[in-house]
Amino acid sequence: MAIVNSRQKLIDYALRNLGAPVIEINVDEEQIEDRIDEAIQFYQEYHSDAVVRIYRKHQVTNDDVTNRYIELPENFLFVNRVFPFSQAQEGTSMFSLDYQLHLQDVYSLRQPGLLVNYEMTKQYMSLIDRNINGMQELTTFSRHQNRLYIETRWGDTIKVGEYIIIEGYETLDPNTYTDVYNDRFLKKYATALLKRQWGLNLIKFEGMQLPGGVTLNGRQIYDDAIQDIEKIEEEMQLSYEEPPHFYVG
Repeated sequence: MAIVNSRQKLIDYALRNLGAPVIEINVDEEQIEDRIDEAIQFYQEYHSDAVVRIYRKHQVTNDDVTNRYIELPENFLFVNRVFPFSQAQEGTSMFSLDYQLHLQDVYSLRQPGLLVNYEMTKQYMSLIDRNINGMQELTTFSRHQNRLYIETRWGDTIKVGEYIIIEGYETLDPNTYTDVYNDRFLKKYATALLKRQWGLNLIKFEGMQLPGGVTLNGRQIYDDAIQDIEKIEEEMQLSYEEPPHFYVG
């Protein structure tokens, strides 16, 4: 079996599945490119194998403080959270409450039942901090703007030159990770989209008889493609899609 590891090989594979070169596939080159782009976009947005969880380190710049947001790469799909700056700064001090709590309890946690009390204490401390200090960092991520908005005291809580850690999900670039093109779901979906385009192109010639008595039936090709697409998308939603409520953005 030939390994599909490039965009052109994915196109060739899909066309062969439709019958080429034995059968002429009446689809224009630009239409082919559009359908492949559509297949890759759908795959990247909904298939769990097309994304990877990452922790991105970002050094705050003067522009970030002025704009009150952080520019993220175009392939950034979701943002889970931004690690709290106050905890990152205060939690490392040996005189902080968190540090002393860990120091006093780290050995006693080995005893049965004490881990529950420890977790309840941590939750209680978090509740007190929220009631007194409020939510320090409220984040909003806009995918189409590629901007992460952080509602905080820019220049005070977040200073120029400091680093923040952003936890989120990025889509895999198939041109870098070429194994993406060989994904079973992507190959099936790209073939179905090209088949639908082929049927659409032939519908206008419905019933036309070619030399030799062959009659075009674009409607049947189109209807078969629609059924294939619905089946593939249902399979993706049931078996491969990540739960959307885990993400922000």
